[in-house]
Amino acid sequence: MACLADLEELARARLPGDVWDFLAGGSGAETTLNGNRAALDRLSVVPRVLAGVAQVSTRAPVLGRPSDLPVAVAPMAYQHLAHPDGEPALARAAARAGVSYAASTLSSRPIEEITATGATVWFQLYWLRDRDLVAGLLDRAEAAGCTAVVLTADVPILGRRLRDLRNSFALPTDVVAANLRAGPTDRAHTVLAGTSAVAAHTRAAFAPGLAWRDVAWLRARTRLPLVVKGILDPRDAVRAVEAGADAVVVSNHGGRQFDAAPPSIVALPPVVDAVAGRCEILLDSGIRSGTDVLRALALGASAVLVGRPLLWALAVGGGPGAAAALSLLGAELRDALTLAGCADPAAARDLRTVTVD
Repeated sequence: MACLADLEELARARLPGDVWDFLAGGSGAETTLNGNRAALDRLSVVPRVLAGVAQVSTRAPVLGRPSDLPVAVAPMAYQHLAHPDGEPALARAAARAGVSYAASTLSSRPIEEITATGATVWFQLYWLRDRDLVAGLLDRAEAAGCTAVVLTADVPILGRRLRDLRNSFALPTDVVAANLRAGPTDRAHTVLAGTSAVAAHTRAAFAPGLAWRDVAWLRARTRLPLVVKGILDPRDAVRAVEAGADAVVVSNHGGRQFDAAPPSIVALPPVVDAVAGRCEILLDSGIRSGTDVLRALALGASAVLVGRPLLWALAVGGGPGAAAALSLLGAELRDALTLAGCADPAAARDLRTVTVD
């Protein structure tokens, strides 16, 4: 493994075709999915020279806690699909790398089992129709030792993912949403031609009318730091700050939701300007290297979330594979900082960027 991209084809060869499509695919024509990568590739960072940087540190605060990298593991559902060890294995890899791990509402292992790994765990919350279940999940996350709540704001319904429709994708019977009660909304295992069972399940379970009043309820309901994920419009970033968010994640859900959304890296600078330092800003969607991390830092992000490459690493090598991928990401970031003349991630904010057409 010379770079994280090497893992992609290795993982594709190991996973069943319909599982690969579920994990790798995007919504619609996958315009936004592909746009994330294209926009990052067009963004050049202007390095400084003669900076006298002999040693580089990759450490940075993330959500008020020290982190060995300005990186966290993005929330991703049903990680058992990638490897039998699933979420606990990736959480242990995050702990080994000294970074935080975001556990999805739709994790295939319960939140208590994930926090038992000793990782710094954030709980990612999808807004459910059952408000009592939301409250119960918050209580469980706090009791289990989670250090933040990440509200995903861009999934009123699941995006129309054509690969899953064509595959009539349903979860294998041994993969479940372990944090949710089984019952009439548990439709994720029912195969129906031309439909996505996962989309049917989430349509039944998720409340599509999530609004700012719900964010206010959530802010009052939990003592944990609150992160709002899925922000692209700077006006929404300002409202998140006003609602008490401690951080926002500029994200288009990895191209899996609205297929006309802009690349996250393009949406980042206006959000940074609008927030004006009032909360932390993280970036998600398309990060594939330490150079990408530097690009996000140079545009004002305090950290990034990394998703699919770590799933590929998990599929190829389980927990040790994921740990190796995070170690490689750290080495790449250290090299990128050194070459750009930056002693640490904070110094990257002073770098200039140029978009190359």
